[in-house]
Amino acid sequence: MTAVPALIRVEDLYAPPTRSRAVLSPDGTRIAYLAPWHGRLNVFLRDVDSDWSAPDLEDGSGTLAARRITAEVRRNIDRFFWSVDGRHLLFQQDIDGDENWHLLRVDPARPERPAVDLTPYEGVRLLGAQLAPDRPGTAFVQLNKRRADLIDFFELDLMSGDLTPVAENSGDVISWLRVPGRVLAFTIEEGGEHVLSERTGGETRTIARFPQSDILLGVVPAVPTADGMGLWIGSARGSDLTRVARLDVETGEETEVDSHPVFDLDTPRPEADPRFASSLILHPATGDLLGVRYLGDRQDIHALEPHFAEILPLLAELSDGDLSHVSTDTTGQRWVVEFTHDRDPGVTWFYDHASGKARRLFRPFPHLDPEQLAPVTPVTLTARDGLPLPGHLTLPVSLEPRNLPTVLLVHGGPWYRDSWGYDPEVQLLANRGYAVLQVDFRGSTGYGKAHVEAGIGEFAGRMHDDLIDALDWAIDRGLTDPDRVAIYGSSYGGYAALVGAAFTPDRFAAAISYTGMSDLVDLVEGVVPFARRAVENSYLRHIGDPEIPEQRADMLARSPISRVEDITAPVLLIHGANDVRVHRRNSDRVAEALRDRGREVEYLLNEAEGHWFSNPESNIELYRRLEGFLAKHLGGRSSEAS
Repeated sequence: MTAVPALIRVEDLYAPPTRSRAVLSPDGTRIAYLAPWHGRLNVFLRDVDSDWSAPDLEDGSGTLAARRITAEVRRNIDRFFWSVDGRHLLFQQDIDGDENWHLLRVDPARPERPAVDLTPYEGVRLLGAQLAPDRPGTAFVQLNKRRADLIDFFELDLMSGDLTPVAENSGDVISWLRVPGRVLAFTIEEGGEHVLSERTGGETRTIARFPQSDILLGVVPAVPTADGMGLWIGSARGSDLTRVARLDVETGEETEVDSHPVFDLDTPRPEADPRFASSLILHPATGDLLGVRYLGDRQDIHALEPHFAEILPLLAELSDGDLSHVSTDTTGQRWVVEFTHDRDPGVTWFYDHASGKARRLFRPFPHLDPEQLAPVTPVTLTARDGLPLPGHLTLPVSLEPRNLPTVLLVHGGPWYRDSWGYDPEVQLLANRGYAVLQVDFRGSTGYGKAHVEAGIGEFAGRMHDDLIDALDWAIDRGLTDPDRVAIYGSSYGGYAALVGAAFTPDRFAAAISYTGMSDLVDLVEGVVPFARRAVENSYLRHIGDPEIPEQRADMLARSPISRVEDITAPVLLIHGANDVRVHRRNSDRVAEALRDRGREVEYLLNEAEGHWFSNPESNIELYRRLEGFLAKHLGGRSSEAS
């Protein structure tokens, strides 16, 4: 075996990227991107032809090619975009993880001017900003400004900030969409059927209905077609797999546009997480559908427009990773593209189709050596009832893959999935000497409706059995030392970790719950007001309805808080005090109960974070604590001991 790689510092994995998320301006002359300033990711701007080897940080000389155009010092920016005409850059921001997103505007031509908050309403959440090619100076926004539990629809003037009501929620609308000349609304009827309708002058016209079995979280994606007469949607109508369809907004007729024989359209993951590119690749000016993404072990992109079909293979040649975020100018000649990779993430290129020339702009993490990072390998195993379970296995570099301490890393959601790519916590764990096992248990998305629906009613049941079956798979192959296994995850994964510690205490030497729910009744009853109607097909169908006594009792029985006395392994709890998805009391109560019983428990509560930690110092503290906890109980390496 070759030499074991040196310890990678937590700071090197969780410091902000030097640059990331580059987006080309509509005219193809400038690139906006994120870079750190005072420890926070801010938006910077460069000319396409500038010297990208030059630093971004301002030195007062006024000669640097990069111009910083935002000045956020409290929290990272992670969502920003150009206005249709390129006149403005827009970004979203919340306060300490409260998820009450605001929409802010900056002027690329006047970077010295401060950002303007276009939705300066305390306690109000921006739930979507739709930019329409036919109205370049405005955005159509959804806000719960009038009532916390109702989402209304507005047209926002990007220059003046004037907010014009477009449609008022009568009490049943869960989301709005605008196509030229029409206002569309999505609602949910009793029984979970989703309905798309047109709202005009107080009148409602039903366009299409979507059965409960086809819709989990909503109709996603749902994007207006270039002609304004339809929507590009993700559809599983009459199929186990989700494909792309065109929905006629006049007739409601649904026509298949493209599909994959094996893979689902890559959704709803990108709609929930801005790190991932949308499943639809659209022309920024016209809205034409250029291509669509499907995801299995690796990504498969189908080009649907002749010019993009010519461009796509040329872009793919730039990296052995998967094509991620893509932006182009209005002519489709200039492109900025980012790549997903398991060991060299986010490498970003500029390609000029007119000249045929390409150049690499940056690597977000130039200090990380891909050769020192661990390959991520897709695997498939079989559950005890025969259900195929896709997953990923990451083994430490240069260690014999025998009897390794192992972390069973469980994704959140649970309506989410793991995928091939770079994850700093996976690399941290592998670098510390742990095998990392991830499994897309039943209930995970991305593998068809049947895989999702196999999770109905199976919280702390067969969903947990799948994790145990995956662990046994690794043990049977000699990869994992059964006496040195930790279970860890965030959100649903944190719940799964507590279930593992409470329901199968003999299988785990340690458990780590990061913003995990310990009480399923509290989770469902704590849904923020405007989202309560939207959880019928997810929370209520899959977990239970706490208003029904028998289901409430079952939910409590499947809640780790009801089985705390069975937890014997050491537990690390991590929570953001401002979490609005899983209230901190879910961790508070477990910590108190374990301490009362004299059990070993550590609790990291961060007062400046929400459901996911954002700021670098928060993540550095979190993962230092995590590596020390695992080293103590599983025997892996730790930078604290070096």
